[in-house]
Amino acid sequence: MISLTYDFHLHSCLSPCGDEDMTPGNIAGMAVVKGLEMVALTDHNTCKNCPAFLKIAGDYGLLAIPGMELTTQEEVHVLCLFATLDNAMAFDAYVEERMIPFPNNEEIFGRQIIRDEEDEICGSLPNLLINATSISFDEVYDAVTQFHGIMVPAHLDKSTTSLISNLGFVPDSSRFTCFELRHLSNLHQYRKDHPYLRDCNVISSSDAHYLEDMMDPGYSLMIEEKTPEAVLAAINEVHR
Repeated sequence: MISLTYDFHLHSCLSPCGDEDMTPGNIAGMAVVKGLEMVALTDHNTCKNCPAFLKIAGDYGLLAIPGMELTTQEEVHVLCLFATLDNAMAFDAYVEERMIPFPNNEEIFGRQIIRDEEDEICGSLPNLLINATSISFDEVYDAVTQFHGIMVPAHLDKSTTSLISNLGFVPDSSRFTCFELRHLSNLHQYRKDHPYLRDCNVISSSDAHYLEDMMDPGYSLMIEEKTPEAVLAAINEVHR
């Protein structure tokens, strides 16, 4: 077993709320500067900057996980993480078909920039990415699993766009085995209030939209080997 530091919730310049300095190259470079060893790119409702990010992060020697922060029908945010780029991009296409098309207003929400492996602009997305999709929270587990990914309900202790803030409870039909908190100091209270969470793993990441907000190497994950598959297995380990 090895222990590696992580930040599994990062937004690039493709998220309209992400700073334009959050390029794939800058994110990977900042991760190295901070001393992080594992990172995941999780833009809102898209994986289209993951190809460039995985290439650049790999060149830096980082273990990079392709992902997405999915917005459900109920506007609950869920991290969706994948072991391979092919699976992430297949899920990207699945989600794209289930997005509500609404044009992005760049002056209000910001640009949605796609970058290539040289960190150069190679495109943009016209429809706003922060809208809800037609995928309900109850559908996420099966949707992600069919693409060999895992789901992690995001920032449960956030006052908006979280499972608890938007639904008020953990559904009985839930099958996730890991959740994210912004502050691990809230862990005891959330497990007390929501018994389902007592048997789940927990992670805490930055949800960074700016380079300076990326996490310092304070949290680590024990994994069998330095591979994306081992990362997902460790996050998703069942304790029930």
